[in-house]
Amino acid sequence: MKIKASKQIIESILINLQPFLEKKDASQITSHVLFKTQNDKCIIKATDSEIGLKIVTNNIDIEIEGAFTANGKKILDIIRILKDDVITLEVIDNILIIKQKNSKFKLPTFDTTAYPDFPSIEEKPKISLDSLTLIQNLKKISPAIDTNNPKFELNGALINIKSDSTDLVGTDTRRLAIATIANTHNEELSLIVPKKAILEIQKLFLDEINIHFDKTNLIISNENYFFYSRLINGKFPDYQRIIPTSVKHSLTLPKKEMIDAIKMITTISQEIKMRLLENSIIFESLSSDNVEAKTEIEINTGFTEKFELSFNSKYLLDFIAQTNKNEFTIEFNEPSLPFIVKDDNFVTIIMPIMA
Repeated sequence: MKIKASKQIIESILINLQPFLEKKDASQITSHVLFKTQNDKCIIKATDSEIGLKIVTNNIDIEIEGAFTANGKKILDIIRILKDDVITLEVIDNILIIKQKNSKFKLPTFDTTAYPDFPSIEEKPKISLDSLTLIQNLKKISPAIDTNNPKFELNGALINIKSDSTDLVGTDTRRLAIATIANTHNEELSLIVPKKAILEIQKLFLDEINIHFDKTNLIISNENYFFYSRLINGKFPDYQRIIPTSVKHSLTLPKKEMIDAIKMITTISQEIKMRLLENSIIFESLSSDNVEAKTEIEINTGFTEKFELSFNSKYLLDFIAQTNKNEFTIEFNEPSLPFIVKDDNFVTIIMPIMA
């Protein structure tokens, strides 16, 4: 096999494939990328068997048809140090030779027939969701998804498709984020997608996509990309039971003033106390030493009695960062109970810090 392309094209492809490679064991074929020619196009794949990406391009000149594998990190490291010019990749006697003018590198290859197969979309059911809306709302809940929870299902996002809407849900047990998409479906369905896959979907897809699934995989594709991820097998918590059915207090808060006040306190402590008075809100640090931060914003709360709420400021800032308006709503009952922050179709329920 022999192919040629500009440094920029090859480098861009290899950068996109890095998150899909096996990182710990370079002896595994899953640490390699696979280059293959097919129908005058070049197909490049990477997978660690849990998540995978295939890129199809006609921006690579094919001189000799064929296929090869190469360590994904090493080939990227080599491409990066070359000049902005055409690069030749050629396989001779099972060795990949990378050439550019007077520079030459060699990398070992693996048997391409041993490379893991990707799932197929044939005869698999399709999810009918507007792709841009899906990706925008996945971004909203991503910060709330846990990372290394021993309950594996919490390390992913729930896509709960109901007859009249779809809920996207993430939780790290201290907060619960829900983004709701209004639509109609003939069939109800629940899938748990790993956080890593959620983050990669947001990076890769910005236009129309096709979404398929089976009991094992979620598959997303468009003209140039074919992405798949293993689903998490488990039962997601009944998140609807956590949502308070009624609230005693509801207050509309200004976005910018809240961000400025909270960030001022976080210079000292991420954990803060918010005290609501009739005509102002006072923010204080919850630090255990003698260091203290305190600030205040003027706002008519309507509270005739003092009300205090302590919480991790990161959770509230993560929510506010995903809101589009200049204001948002906060709802609560007692200081010891979870409180709610809302913006249109996006809701986050936050556990308070108990004194």
